[in-house]
Amino acid sequence: MLRLRTERGLTQRQLAEPAYTAAYVSTLEAGRVRPSDAALRHLAERLGTSPDELATGRSPRAATELRMGLTDARRTLATGAARDAADAFAALLDRARHLALAAEQATALLGLGDCALESGELATARQRFEEAERLLADEPLPRRVPAIRGRATAHLLAGELRYSCYLLESALDELNAAGLHDPDALLLLYTAAIAPYMDMGAHARAAQAAELALALAPRVADPALVAGMHRGVARTLIAEGRTAEADASLAKAQELYQQLHIHTELAHCHWMRGYVHAQDGDLPRAEEELRTARSMLASKRAALFTVQVEVELADVLRRRGKTDEARELLRPLLATPGPNRAESAAAGQDGAAAGPAPEPAGGLTAERGAVHAGGAHRLLGLIAEERGDLEAAEEHYCAALSLLERSGAAGDLADLCRLLGDLLRRTGRVEAALDAYRTGLGHRAAPGTTTLGPAPAGPPTPH
Repeated sequence: MLRLRTERGLTQRQLAEPAYTAAYVSTLEAGRVRPSDAALRHLAERLGTSPDELATGRSPRAATELRMGLTDARRTLATGAARDAADAFAALLDRARHLALAAEQATALLGLGDCALESGELATARQRFEEAERLLADEPLPRRVPAIRGRATAHLLAGELRYSCYLLESALDELNAAGLHDPDALLLLYTAAIAPYMDMGAHARAAQAAELALALAPRVADPALVAGMHRGVARTLIAEGRTAEADASLAKAQELYQQLHIHTELAHCHWMRGYVHAQDGDLPRAEEELRTARSMLASKRAALFTVQVEVELADVLRRRGKTDEARELLRPLLATPGPNRAESAAAGQDGAAAGPAPEPAGGLTAERGAVHAGGAHRLLGLIAEERGDLEAAEEHYCAALSLLERSGAAGDLADLCRLLGDLLRRTGRVEAALDAYRTGLGHRAAPGTTTLGPAPAGPPTPH
């Protein structure tokens, strides 16, 4: 109050009259008393400011500028590199804390969490999303859904599929049970649930989530959410063998991401279209799409996503007869790659195509991309088996088995057990082969069971 009065050239008497005295203004400026609401309104009007700014020292412009900065940081994440965006979000978080703006703090933390996901720093990402959720603890559940979805995604990328499902299903059940039928929040959760369901082999549940997401889409105005829904739905269509429809769904997502200039998600569309073409047997087009995705993600220093694409690219290269190239692509991706551990450690940065990160860069581990780590070991096992090195093949298959059992990726695990069982049977170890087959069958007997049992209830159909 003293600063504003001095800037405006007012005396204490001029500020106080006609309702108050100069002595009262003096006690306020000295900090000895606090003004009543009526006095605060009078003084703010005389000083040409708002009661909130006078009480807190926080100008309305500061909050507006902070929100604009958060929008710019989000745009940097979409079109630039995660590191640059993280620096911007961190500065904005400090500013929001200084101004005691809880909602803006949460937005900055969500941005930092998304940056960490893109960089592959999964523990950091979880911490940021948990902080955001705590800040919003008193807010309605729909406001907390982006943080919950972020946590679930971090656990998914770490290979903790069941816990990812648990977080998403719990939020869905709570939303629907409480009658909080927020279309944006529901669409975000149902779309996010598709990936862990698919990896766990719960294809029917994934298809149900996709169906509910499609029904919600017309009520959602955010094109980024709709694009994400189309990308998620494509996974269920691929599993059902409807590759043409999956490609059409991905084309819709790609068009929206291009309009929004969201480069990482656009790269994910190329990645998935590569998978569609691979499933359809069009390996040259699959290789082209996967190389495009890899280049886009590497240019954004999206370390974990880059190495995951490289695993799928290696699969296509092997199927095209480019075995040596596939093997050289896979070896640096594994932090502990079995029979080639020392060689891979020496070459460990080749597969990362990303800047340095506080967490392990360039590698896939049990805590970081476990499903793709299992896939990389599986491919190296196939390559070793094709060149007659059965000992190396078995070691890679066993490494993959350990990773996939821990993550609960039922479909991949069943396929791996078949490969290991066939190898053991050919080398005369029939009992061990039977054990491997039984392991695979046991996981397929109850595919995709989640920690909550029944699938979450769907929202009521709008009239």
